[in-house]
Amino acid sequence: MPEYLAPGVYVEEVSFRSKSIEGVSTTTTGFIGASRFGPVDMLPDIVTSLGEYERVYGDGQQLSYSDVGKQDNFLWHAVRGFFEEGGKRLYISRVFKAKAGDTALGKASTKLPTGAGADNTKVTITARFPGSGGNVRVMFTLNIGQNILTGTNTDPIFNGGTHLDMVWVGKANKGKLHFLEYNDATQKFSAKVFGGAAVALVPGTDEVRLVTLTVTVTGLDGSQQVFAGLAPVAGHTRGGEPDSLDAYFSATPANSGLARTLPIVLAVGSTLDDGYKVVKALIPEATVQSNTDIPLNVTLSFDSADTLLAGGNDGDRPGATEYEGTADDATAIKTGLKAFEDLEDISIVAAPGSTFGYEGSYKTNAVSIANLLISHASRMRYRIAVLDSGNAQSISQVRAMRAQFDSKYAALYYPWVRILDPITRKEIFLPPSGFVSGIYARNDIERGVHKAPANEVANLALGFENNVNKSQQDVLNPEGINCFRYFEGRGNRLWGARTISSDPEWKYVNLRRYFAYVERSIDIGTQWAVFEPNGDQLWANVRRTIYDFLLNEWQKGSLLGEKPEKAFFVRCDRSTMTQNDLDNGRLVCLIGIAPLRPAEFVIFKIGQWTADHKV
Repeated sequence: MPEYLAPGVYVEEVSFRSKSIEGVSTTTTGFIGASRFGPVDMLPDIVTSLGEYERVYGDGQQLSYSDVGKQDNFLWHAVRGFFEEGGKRLYISRVFKAKAGDTALGKASTKLPTGAGADNTKVTITARFPGSGGNVRVMFTLNIGQNILTGTNTDPIFNGGTHLDMVWVGKANKGKLHFLEYNDATQKFSAKVFGGAAVALVPGTDEVRLVTLTVTVTGLDGSQQVFAGLAPVAGHTRGGEPDSLDAYFSATPANSGLARTLPIVLAVGSTLDDGYKVVKALIPEATVQSNTDIPLNVTLSFDSADTLLAGGNDGDRPGATEYEGTADDATAIKTGLKAFEDLEDISIVAAPGSTFGYEGSYKTNAVSIANLLISHASRMRYRIAVLDSGNAQSISQVRAMRAQFDSKYAALYYPWVRILDPITRKEIFLPPSGFVSGIYARNDIERGVHKAPANEVANLALGFENNVNKSQQDVLNPEGINCFRYFEGRGNRLWGARTISSDPEWKYVNLRRYFAYVERSIDIGTQWAVFEPNGDQLWANVRRTIYDFLLNEWQKGSLLGEKPEKAFFVRCDRSTMTQNDLDNGRLVCLIGIAPLRPAEFVIFKIGQWTADHKV
């Protein structure tokens, strides 16, 4: 409250309206699984397209595990299915398990120059992350720009020059590489030969051309990443940011964005202590020295031979330990599902491909991973786990699988989906979770989270691993196994929306997800009330805030009841709090809502009728 100490007019701002609650997103999804490349122990970043996924986590080629051989890239296919079905925002947590005895931990590498010599005389290039996607081609290009030397003999000026720039000096010092050094005393630049003294340069006679390096990284699928304008000299900065070759591709880049997207790590040997030696190691000396004269206003470049990184591998197939992940409090590094714990906006989690081989040797891991997903969703409260059935399962097998779980925070889908693989151009079967998560998102955007995500078309599906008929679904549906089915004239559709809970109150997926939406929206939208004076004024404000939010939900058709008072109630007064609650700083608000349940069984009763029959 302001103090009124001196006479005068005081103008104050007051609020005459209640706070508002904004509905949270329900479509943001988290996928966990194996990929061909990408970070394993970094905080996941948002992915909004398949192309964006590929730039970080690699393409959709098959994974080749050391212990079980080749498998389809289920994570890539799930991401593709998610976006094709209508998904918008996705987080990825990559899991990787190094094969036994692999000291390189699945990372590809090479050394330049090739051949004999100690490591301290070489530039070592290593894939930043493990995986077969790290077996890339790297090419270095030495770029020689236009003349930057102007001014007079006594006062030469290097236009655009920066301290420690590498330059090519022509005419009097033909074809020689130098570097610019800034003198704090004279506040001027001078050009020096590497390892030698400054050279006298005559503007109009001599030429000084800026030299930079370009690094081109080419994936095995032909995709390219180009990093231009890098300085060969260690310690070089531009705009206050390090941009030398070794600093840019260091093991600890300048920011997390670079750490996630830079494909290689470059380490310079200790004897390569100047830019000239670095260039010489990357590009043959004959190429560097061959330029004896360059016509004015002409730029040239010299390329190294392609260098192939080798030894990158996909390791062993990750198991439940890798999916569970670890959390290091000292370094704040988290892996696996633990990496999702710091991302509050995720509403859906899935592990595409984790049930492949469920009926074989991977069963124990598959069951454990499903339990980890359920535990994660339960612990995070506002999430639902989308579980896959196993591949090639019969009706009895999927029922046996379902019998092992019971949770209101998870839903199980059967069977696997048949699609045309755009890479191999062959038909393959994929786990349903990628498609289901996309359908969830599409349903929420087009209709709302209150509507059951079922009776929805699976856009990419050509069919399914098993053609489930009505009699079979009569067995599966009561047990909470949601089926994909084909309907003549209506295509391939998701035909089920039940959780795997034995509690009838939480039977339906849309009910569970809608309550999560309401609870999280109120949670976030009422944070302003913490530490406010706990009295009638606060209670009235809280009541009005939540009432307005639920009224808006009722008006959108998300709640059952022809009047607001039949659709919901909000109580926050002495009837919901005891004196003990008040003494212990508790504000207790009681909220009841009447959610809409899906019309799962549409029944029309038809009988014969005659004109003289009275109804």
